[in-house]
Amino acid sequence: MNWTQLLSGKRLGMEEYSDPVRKHERTDFQRDYDRLIFSSPFRRLQNKTQVFPLPGHIFVHNRLTHSLEVSSVGRSLGNNVAKGLMQKYPGGSVNFPEIGSIVSAACLAHDMGNPPFGHSGERAISAYFNEGNGKDLKGIIRAEGGRWEDFLHFEGNANALRLLTHQFIGRRKGGFALTYSTIASIIKYPYSAVYAGAKGKFGFFQSEENTFLQIVEELGIDKDPENPMKYLRYPLVYLVEAADDICYQVMDIEDACKLHILNPKEAIELLLNFFEGERRNHIEKIMLMVDDLNEQLAYLRSCIIGLLVNECSRVFLENEEGILNGTYKTPLIDKIGGQPFTAYSECSELAKKRIYCAKEVLDIELAGYHIFSHLIDTLSKAVMNPKNAYSKLLLQRIPEQYDTKALTTYGKIQCVLDYISGMTDVYALDLYRKITGMSLPAV
Repeated sequence: MNWTQLLSGKRLGMEEYSDPVRKHERTDFQRDYDRLIFSSPFRRLQNKTQVFPLPGHIFVHNRLTHSLEVSSVGRSLGNNVAKGLMQKYPGGSVNFPEIGSIVSAACLAHDMGNPPFGHSGERAISAYFNEGNGKDLKGIIRAEGGRWEDFLHFEGNANALRLLTHQFIGRRKGGFALTYSTIASIIKYPYSAVYAGAKGKFGFFQSEENTFLQIVEELGIDKDPENPMKYLRYPLVYLVEAADDICYQVMDIEDACKLHILNPKEAIELLLNFFEGERRNHIEKIMLMVDDLNEQLAYLRSCIIGLLVNECSRVFLENEEGILNGTYKTPLIDKIGGQPFTAYSECSELAKKRIYCAKEVLDIELAGYHIFSHLIDTLSKAVMNPKNAYSKLLLQRIPEQYDTKALTTYGKIQCVLDYISGMTDVYALDLYRKITGMSLPAV
């Protein structure tokens, strides 16, 4: 793969309008960022769970604040890498300065396909088709030529690609009409659900397969030499992934401390462990200049992010040739080495043992399973039997942009999942209460 072809400002769905001569005050990639941040799906992230329940008197991260922070870190990673590549390939013939803008825009979009209730929402959807009433649809969908695995392993990344590129009813061709490079930067798993494996990860639904192939052809993304049914990752995916890895690990520790899942002493010790020697002594000295715990955590967080950004940038630049030819496939955070890697691993292990299984997190997951199961079941029956009296009423709740009249069972179920995955936590709970009769409008 080569950088000249990889960094393309051409827009999906607007290829015929591409004019390399026309100049804008903002670059194409900066316009991607603005287009995303002003969109309704992005705004709805403010009411979607990241890990912990949405705040009452204590503010913790939601999908919106997480995405904004990831975007900020992604821009720093992209700028660092751009500087390194410009030194390696002098001459100015490749648009390296825009890498920061591409990565920051992709980071904004990386969670836009995730359903309500955090990752438990994805698991709840998959469970419905694995264990619930949805498993009865397997034979019908396959008989019609649909890809059953798309529902068996519902994936937020694949759903983000659909949200960004699909032409929903009444919308324009190409969805958000983003640049090919920005779209490619969010496809962490460049293969279909058929090859999802035990982890259930994949990059696109059957309905977006042609779009995916169009993107890889435009950008010159090669097939995986070890598996011709898969493609190599677009290089900037590694930076988006690293930004996400840096943010969620550090922020989850901070949020857990605020919610008293971790006590302040152990949270601070975990974060200080990223440093050693003179550097640690200096950071401790600065940190103790203030007494406020939140300020101390904020200072430690900024130091760690700066450290990990530099480390991940270094790993990318050292392995740039392997990333381009497909011999390097490891997340950047896994190769940082030394004390930062040890500390990051300790944070990851603690999060699994004490944060992600905390009562507050489990309560969200339990609620999510029940709410999702009922919504998918009820709405699926409605789109499959649109002439029933109850179905007619319920279908009026589904916005017109979703194709409830799709000709295939695959299309009808995908319509339901489009609607549900776009909901906020509050909207999903409110709809569930209303269609079960638990909540009635005021008379």
